[in-house]
Amino acid sequence: MNDWTLSAFAGTINYQGDLKPTSFTFNHSNPAFSLVLRKPISRWFNWRLGASIGKVEGADRYNRDYLKIRNLSFFTDVQEMYTALEINLLDITTKKFTPYMYGAIGLFHFNPWTYDNNGKKTYLKPLSTEGQGLSQYPQQKPYKLIQSVLGFGVGAKYALSSCSNIGIEFSQRKTFIDYLDDVSSFYVDQETLRAAKGDKAVDLAWRGDEVPGGAPYPQDGYQRGTKSEMDWYYFFGLTFETKLSCLTGIFTNLKGAHGPYYTKCPRFY
Repeated sequence: MNDWTLSAFAGTINYQGDLKPTSFTFNHSNPAFSLVLRKPISRWFNWRLGASIGKVEGADRYNRDYLKIRNLSFFTDVQEMYTALEINLLDITTKKFTPYMYGAIGLFHFNPWTYDNNGKKTYLKPLSTEGQGLSQYPQQKPYKLIQSVLGFGVGAKYALSSCSNIGIEFSQRKTFIDYLDDVSSFYVDQETLRAAKGDKAVDLAWRGDEVPGGAPYPQDGYQRGTKSEMDWYYFFGLTFETKLSCLTGIFTNLKGAHGPYYTKCPRFY
């Protein structure tokens, strides 16, 4: 019961924010991977330490009709580390199966970027697209690329053997920033932005002029995003978990300590 385990997750990551107001969908998801160390506290509780990577994206061309004219898009890699308390809902020692849930706190790193008019990858934070860091807009503070996050997850796992199990898991992350997609509040004066950050900042702050019948750059103070709403991201996929003591046994076998077919492995439950 007290053995450490290592779990691998493979699945998808998805985002919710100003460029994708709907919650989890499979549309525009990308691959995601995680590694999780677990330490059983009892039959019902596990402590877990996880690290995850993936890439999220959003674009107004897939958005609601009234938002398509904005024509913004973004991508960002997400790397996170978290610690969590996991609760088993059934006794896996007798059922060999249990649903579970967990709550987590952690940190994640992001850095939004897009493609400019020439197809060049361009990071958005240095452009201050909403006036972040400009003296004319003191209320617009530059955002940090490492942020805290709260995690909530549910899943189910089934014991394949005394050493390993498989499972399925869905989790969501509540961030405390509205700039995962570099969109949050309002447009700033284009000439002020151009003087401070150059033409590219203006070009990527508003891209409605790139679509047929597009409108000119909005007036200073016109709404660009929904500042009161924080961004989210989601994971969904499959897990495979094994005891570290079993991995040690396999490595020992490979060295020939106990013969080629012998593995000393404690029961999983």
